[in-house]
Amino acid sequence: MKFQLLPSSFEEDGSPSPRQHLACLVVDDLVAIDAGSLAMAATDEIRRQLRDIVLTHAHLDHIAGLPLYVDDLFASLDKPITVHALPDVINVLERDVFNWSVFPRFSELNTPAGPAIRYNAVEFGDQFIISSLSFRLFRGDHKVPSAGVVVTDGQSTVAVTGDTASLAGLQDEVASVESLQAILVECAFPNELTDIARNSHHMTPAILAEELSKLESVCPVFVINIKPRYRELVVAELTALKIGNLNVMSVGKPYFW
Repeated sequence: MKFQLLPSSFEEDGSPSPRQHLACLVVDDLVAIDAGSLAMAATDEIRRQLRDIVLTHAHLDHIAGLPLYVDDLFASLDKPITVHALPDVINVLERDVFNWSVFPRFSELNTPAGPAIRYNAVEFGDQFIISSLSFRLFRGDHKVPSAGVVVTDGQSTVAVTGDTASLAGLQDEVASVESLQAILVECAFPNELTDIARNSHHMTPAILAEELSKLESVCPVFVINIKPRYRELVVAELTALKIGNLNVMSVGKPYFW
């Protein structure tokens, strides 16, 4: 499987910045896990074929690009864009985003292929198939209803935590999967902001190290979703941990598992 963390900010010369204001992972150019920067950073290849979006939760940095992505493709859609998410997340989208006041309710706007957007409500533990990929949501530990995602193509399996204050929900997944090729995990704040991290249900490098010690897994771990203002400090603190299988995921770089 190919995983790519799409850029969401840019340097003065226009090149992609490693700083993440928005969260969006694309798998095999076919499926997005979260859609924060999807409309802004999708390549032509992604726009041509990506019609499925799996949302971990409804915070703005994870959904900001969703309305714009649907709007960009509306006139050319040959099938609806499907959003796979917890029922609570879908309710937030329809109530607070696609409500005509903030943005059109695309579930009520038809193209020749049907509604522009449709929803697949998924509960924790449910398995659903998109193309040749299988997905399952596991429980996150965040301030709002939130999920992590396990995705497999039958040969490789990767887990994405979404925003979370702990890896408790991931522990059962690690135990039930024969072999994980990678874990993509959040680490939002530096250690000096531990109180803010705990109050907002995020992790710091110290918290992450403690949580990783509880996992029965030695697969590579890649950190994503670092708050852009604190990126350099968080990366330095992660490096200081000297955990051999712990890396920071590079924005824009394709990873193959």
